[in-house]
Amino acid sequence: MRAIKRMISAGLCAALLLGTAGCASSSGGTAFTDGKRIIRISHGQSETHPEHIGLLAFKEYVEENLGDEYEVQIFPNEILGSAQKAIELTQTGAIDFVVAGTANLETFADVYEIFSMPYLFTSEEAYHETMEDTEYMEKIYESTDDAGFRVLTWYNAGTRNFYATKPIYEPGDLKGLKIRVQQSPASVSMMQAFGAAASPMSFGEVYTAIQQGVIDGAENNELALTNNKHGEVAKYYSYNMHQMVPDMLIGNLKFLESLSEKELEIFQEAARISTEVEMEEWDTQAQEAKEYAESEMGVEFIEVDVDKFKEKVEPLHEKMLKENPHIQDIYDHIQEINAKAEAEEGK
Repeated sequence: MRAIKRMISAGLCAALLLGTAGCASSSGGTAFTDGKRIIRISHGQSETHPEHIGLLAFKEYVEENLGDEYEVQIFPNEILGSAQKAIELTQTGAIDFVVAGTANLETFADVYEIFSMPYLFTSEEAYHETMEDTEYMEKIYESTDDAGFRVLTWYNAGTRNFYATKPIYEPGDLKGLKIRVQQSPASVSMMQAFGAAASPMSFGEVYTAIQQGVIDGAENNELALTNNKHGEVAKYYSYNMHQMVPDMLIGNLKFLESLSEKELEIFQEAARISTEVEMEEWDTQAQEAKEYAESEMGVEFIEVDVDKFKEKVEPLHEKMLKENPHIQDIYDHIQEINAKAEAEEGK
């Protein structure tokens, strides 16, 4: 299956690049069908995932308002390659948009490293308030302009927790385990602090890696258990809540800058609507995924003492701030939001 997927991906990528080359002289590397500019969006989730449903809302809004000029095509399941590969295709303009985690953006703008900091947010309310502060986040989104792309909006990816072939009740249970993490230095440092071996790899490789014993588990939200079937091979899910990491909708900067003011407003509104739809769908699906994984897949959900896990990795905050001064401003901004959220909760 993986070999077939790679062949499909390679064929589609080649077709995209050939199409780009063929049109470059007259259309700036764009592709057209029946006179319409084709907008290509890549993401790594299934067709039932909240992000895909959000992107369908994006497609619907764009085509309702600009259907004579644009057709939006969505490529799920890493068909066009891993997130990192799809980002590169977006940089070159071979595709127009990609959904990727902030860990994938760290090599382009190190301010995104902040989201890999364990226990950055003290609550989901603080996390959502930070991401919904559009004016502030725009400064972050613009940080990748030199790399040729810009974030348009964010998608909720829930809370990241550990799941494995063995139960994890406390930090000591992670010692010696091989755990897949996102390709981020902060995530690797986090696992080292827990005494585990970090195994960065593409999300699409996780199922087989657990099945074959290459790794003992991974860390992600509940939907990974069901949408990606990880609950078939990892039967223990521990709510240690170490990260809240958004996914980002990233657009090719040249394409965005080529749009008229009216067109750009429509694409921006489509992005906003897609987030609204995705977040509503997320809340529903996360609960359904937990119930299904527990009743149908035999996954055991474990409540843990989160403070024990937090104590192990809190020294990473100071270390990361020293090593990367670019995250200090947003770190301070988030701490203010954390304090406000905690004060409101205490009322």
